[in-house]
Amino acid sequence: MKTSNKSLTFKFVGLFFSARGYNILMIILAQYLASIFILAPDSLTLKQILFDENLLIIVLCSALVIASGYLINNFYDSEKDLINKPLKTYIDNKVSPRTKLSIYFILNFISIILASYISFRAVIFFSAYIFGIWLYSHKLKRITFIGNMIAASLAITPFFAVFVYYKHFEPVIFFHAVFLFLLILIREITKDLENLKGDFAQNYSTIPVKFGEKYTKSVLSIIFFLAFLTTLLLVYFFNLGYMNFYFYTCLGAFVFLVIYLWSSHKRIQFKILHILLKILIIVGVFSILLIDTDLVLKKMIDF
Repeated sequence: MKTSNKSLTFKFVGLFFSARGYNILMIILAQYLASIFILAPDSLTLKQILFDENLLIIVLCSALVIASGYLINNFYDSEKDLINKPLKTYIDNKVSPRTKLSIYFILNFISIILASYISFRAVIFFSAYIFGIWLYSHKLKRITFIGNMIAASLAITPFFAVFVYYKHFEPVIFFHAVFLFLLILIREITKDLENLKGDFAQNYSTIPVKFGEKYTKSVLSIIFFLAFLTTLLLVYFFNLGYMNFYFYTCLGAFVFLVIYLWSSHKRIQFKILHILLKILIIVGVFSILLIDTDLVLKKMIDF
């Protein structure tokens, strides 16, 4: 009995890692914070937003589709990950490929059923999102630079879903989206540097595999520069309250990260760069609370 429970626990942990449960929880939090403090009208109270059934379904559908996307991506990348991430692959393999595929289809099916509760357009949107993730995992991720662009676009799609729901467009939202897109794009290309060995062995046509490390660093430097310019626009042309401190930090961080990038040559160094970029994204999520502290207090009081 104890052996059975232990095996079940290992499978659950393996499934959690395969579906990147920790990333999904962060995306759910980010969607709600963006809804509360950026996208939703100021007239809506915190309670109205949190208990909005349609928003809840959008967030749940996004989470289910992303989880299924991680599973199918894990399925296609199993051989590459065996080289690049042996420990993670060992944990992932506690769940069989057949089980992962079954759960993949179940999660997608549930997401479409939930989306139908909102509207037919929601069904079309999430169906397209599911197809886009599958196409990326199966074919597009192997295409030089296009794969990175698609990965970054798919990563910000859940926020686009919330944006469409509230139909609240302002230039500041556009520049926030561009900033996030560029940051994720940098992280994706950095991951290619980190995973060069496995990508080369499995014939993935990534930028480092096709053009080499120096060329990849040049591409990353250009994208860092674009992110730097976008950050300056956000700081000097929009009222972001105390979140400006986060963007000022990003300006300094980008300079440091570019210097660190060019001094890096080992896999562990690219791994550290990847982690620093992830921390920058996570801190950015929580920094949304700093955009308007008065609004935060008002919404909490009006709850």
